[in-house]
Amino acid sequence: MAKLNKSPRVLALANQKGGVGKTTTAINLGTALAAIGEEVLILDLDPQGNASTGLGIDRRSRKRSTYDVLVGDSSLDDVLIETAVPRLWVAPSTLDLLGVELEIASSADRAFRLRKAVSDYISTVPEDRPHFSYVLVDCPPSLNLLTVNAMCASHSVLVPLQCEFFALEGLSQLLSTVEQVKTTLNPELSIHGIVLTMYDSRNNLSGQVVADVREHMGDTVYETIIPRNVRISEAPSHGKPALLYDLKSAGSQAYLRLASEIIQRERRFKAAAAA
Repeated sequence: MAKLNKSPRVLALANQKGGVGKTTTAINLGTALAAIGEEVLILDLDPQGNASTGLGIDRRSRKRSTYDVLVGDSSLDDVLIETAVPRLWVAPSTLDLLGVELEIASSADRAFRLRKAVSDYISTVPEDRPHFSYVLVDCPPSLNLLTVNAMCASHSVLVPLQCEFFALEGLSQLLSTVEQVKTTLNPELSIHGIVLTMYDSRNNLSGQVVADVREHMGDTVYETIIPRNVRISEAPSHGKPALLYDLKSAGSQAYLRLASEIIQRERRFKAAAAA
């Protein structure tokens, strides 16, 4: 099993529930990190390919994808596409990913395909190719082999959680999966944090959800809360991150704050590890 280099930091964005803002967070957090100077790769592991589409990558231009990486037909470098955002790249997905589980299920290294691809890229990347400081893996809305590959390739898991009545439902299952992967496959894995999304200040329920999640999860929850924002919703239809579509919107500004908070948390992690 290949060992991950200390750089880049690899974060899996995971939640088996759909519609919680996972892909939106991947796109806009990646854009925000790039905007403050980081070199960022978004790995699209969702067969729906919404992260790729939201970054303006037309389906017809996806000649190779993360499917080809996982089945061993292409290297990670082969599939990288530069986005309209400076310092932000994407490894796009296609519907072929729907069948990848069956294709690699019998392989002994089936859980480590993505980890090896990332490790190989880090160890062989030439000077004229991007040297990523962050890799964000957009997982499908399920706890399947694609998500396990993402967790095996990652240092930490970032969990988007919608501010709705059933927010905490299913979270225990996700945390259990993370713990299982940590115990059996990737001892380095941890929960980076939980980001509350789609917060509506006009709705008393949203405030109650925030209080409940903070009570149960404590400091694991980021201070930054992503508001429900029409500009965030409109941006993907234009093939743009919200930060390009409307930088001054409340949603865009929230993702910039989240990016800064993540970098600060990374510094604390490194300081604690060095102590």
